[in-house]
Amino acid sequence: MNLIIMLILQGGELHCRFCPQGQSESTENEIKVKVFKLFQIWEVLQAKKKICFVLLSAPWSVLCYYAEEIGLRVPLQVVTTPIINWSEQAMSRLSCRSPLSHDVPNPPPDYYTCQFRTSKLDRFLASDNKETFFKTTQRHQVLYEILARTPYGKVKTGEVGIDRLLSEQVFTAAYPLHELPKTPVPPTSLGLRQILYTYWAKWSCFRRYQPLDHIREYYGEKIALYFAWLGFYTGWLLPASIVGLLIFFIGFFLMATDVPATELCNSGNSLLMCPLCNICDYWNYSSICVTYKVGLLFDNSGTVFLSVFMSLWAVTFLEYWKRTCSALSHRWDCSEFEDIEERPRPEFTAMAPMTMRNPVTGAEEPYFPENKRFNRTLTGCMVIIIMIVVVLIFLIGIILYRTILRIIISKSGNSFVSFSAGRIASLSGSVLNLLVILLLSRVYVSLAHILTRWEMHRTQTKYEDMFILKVFIFQFVNFYSSPVYIAFFKGRFVGYPGNYHTLFGIRNEECGAGGCLIELAQELLVIMVGKQLINNVQEFILPPRVKKGEEEEEVAPWEADYQLLVCEGLFSEYLEMVIQFGFITIFVAACPLAPFFALVNNWVELRLDAQKFVMEYRRPVAERAQDIGIWLPIMQFITNIAVLSNAFLIAFTSSFLPREYYSYTRNRTMSGFINFTLATSPYNYSLQHTPCRYRGFRDELGEHLPDYFHLLAIRLSFVIVFEHVVFFIGRLIDLMVPDIPEEVEMKMKREHYMAKEALAENQVQQKRLSNKWVKYVDCCHALVDGYVTAVVQISWPP
Repeated sequence: MNLIIMLILQGGELHCRFCPQGQSESTENEIKVKVFKLFQIWEVLQAKKKICFVLLSAPWSVLCYYAEEIGLRVPLQVVTTPIINWSEQAMSRLSCRSPLSHDVPNPPPDYYTCQFRTSKLDRFLASDNKETFFKTTQRHQVLYEILARTPYGKVKTGEVGIDRLLSEQVFTAAYPLHELPKTPVPPTSLGLRQILYTYWAKWSCFRRYQPLDHIREYYGEKIALYFAWLGFYTGWLLPASIVGLLIFFIGFFLMATDVPATELCNSGNSLLMCPLCNICDYWNYSSICVTYKVGLLFDNSGTVFLSVFMSLWAVTFLEYWKRTCSALSHRWDCSEFEDIEERPRPEFTAMAPMTMRNPVTGAEEPYFPENKRFNRTLTGCMVIIIMIVVVLIFLIGIILYRTILRIIISKSGNSFVSFSAGRIASLSGSVLNLLVILLLSRVYVSLAHILTRWEMHRTQTKYEDMFILKVFIFQFVNFYSSPVYIAFFKGRFVGYPGNYHTLFGIRNEECGAGGCLIELAQELLVIMVGKQLINNVQEFILPPRVKKGEEEEEVAPWEADYQLLVCEGLFSEYLEMVIQFGFITIFVAACPLAPFFALVNNWVELRLDAQKFVMEYRRPVAERAQDIGIWLPIMQFITNIAVLSNAFLIAFTSSFLPREYYSYTRNRTMSGFINFTLATSPYNYSLQHTPCRYRGFRDELGEHLPDYFHLLAIRLSFVIVFEHVVFFIGRLIDLMVPDIPEEVEMKMKREHYMAKEALAENQVQQKRLSNKWVKYVDCCHALVDGYVTAVVQISWPP
């Protein structure tokens, strides 16, 4: 039989001796504290496996030592100011109740806090109760800190911490226990997990605010900030969806009233078009009547307004999220976490080759030489470049696949299939591209984990930021390379009849009969909606709640939690949403429905994620966070790229500017526009083939007409004016909306003042300053940006 050792973090009282790192038991200031108490071992026989459950905890002395070591914050005083949402405040002025508000029982109180100091224990709120002074999540953090930094072998080879032991299958799991469900009780007596299930995870809560304080109390600040951001983002998608739907419905009106569309549909056999490939047949322009009208749903006069709106929407959304995030991080005692309070990662602490004094805190901390990290980071950049080249190779392969498939279908002899050869090749290519994207994503995420761990980053925030940056650069190219190709390159280098350009001996791809914009809309819907459907189907239809082979019977809490899934963090959740954010901003000019599909997906995603964390995941160790990390700069980068992308889409891919140019220079009724956009095959081509038409502004010799250069100048001017106007307005919004609300700044000043008062030394010592023979310069334990300075005494005269 195989012996599987389970390690579970929970309250308990097994005592053993522990000496902090760097201090010998023989030294005078020897510290011997009781670390863990193993109060029982449970052995369970399941499917020829003997599973041993070990429950650990830290006693009061260890909790105090590590609470000071890792900078846990504890309460000084209750904040009496009520927390009111902006919608509740607005509705209260109208003497109405907000339909989004939710009466969730047992709201966690808000406190003024400061970092824990054992010597000042009596100054903190409720310090007389050792059982409840430290929150459950704080106890979990202490236990994980001990387990994560303890070496079990050679430190130089990385044999440190519980995570390494888990990866080597020495232990099969290590996790905190979920709260035990209580028997039917009134709402005020429900446990936190029951409250989250009843007032958050149920589908009936879709129109209610999330109980963010309860989420933070149970899962920690990092997970709570993710759900706060996801809910904020979903709420802001509502106005974007409404505007996008209005632009889309304008297209229905244009389908019936658009003069060029009517001319095209009534052209009959008068507009014979040149073949779209070397073996394709001639075709009538009137055959794409339906496709052309469908294209008006995505490409109409409202596209410019939508692009400007979404660019400003993205800027405003990010500015107001920064305000919301600053308020939440202060309320949850994380506003100075990254700058001052964050400690080195346990693995870094154990594996760093040397120590150095922290310039901010003055404490000796583990250190890894910057030049070595730079060399390792440079190696990681080379790997990223290689993987991006692989993505581009696959993109070229998909382009060739579409071209070859189109030729094969055209030769099939089936008239219906041959007529739809371009559409079939384009759609199947989009599906194939989605599968390639998902496959390469899995490979590169695993590779990025290895590279980032090798780079030896000091803090968990820096580690995660560098990992996220690596993956996002790759995923940005992976997801967006195909839409960018269709939007800006496909059909640009085709040539003209008698002088077609080729790639590897195959004629370059030309936009389909309906134009590139409708192909881009199709590509976006397949990739964005397809990926979301695949993810949601995996989470909703096939949730592996219980491990295979386990019978659903009454078991102990530690066994029940062992059967749950491992929480693998928030990276994949953030990445999915940020990639979606890119689709609805970078390419919104081609697909006005993108914000609506994102809204529907996020509404489902929010409930599915809530259910996963409450019902299907083991309870993760609570982690602190000041904000959503590098995801915010990434979204700011996407917002800037979106302005340029939409400007070029409108100028070079949409028919907006050619229509405006024709209306201004030719005919305001738009009569004759279709003929204006078509060129006639060159004379030398027509001698050997049937004369035909093709899209372009060329004369009978294949040279560009003056209209081509006029339009080119107008397009470039439009790009410059569009991006300058949008960036200018966006900058004004940035200046007008402060990152930190005024009331939050006042609270921060109040909290710093109270912390200083609470940690001040006894006033009796200060009276000695009046002694004319002895002058004490006493720098008492005053709080400076969340930290405490040391006592310095100077006697004069001696």
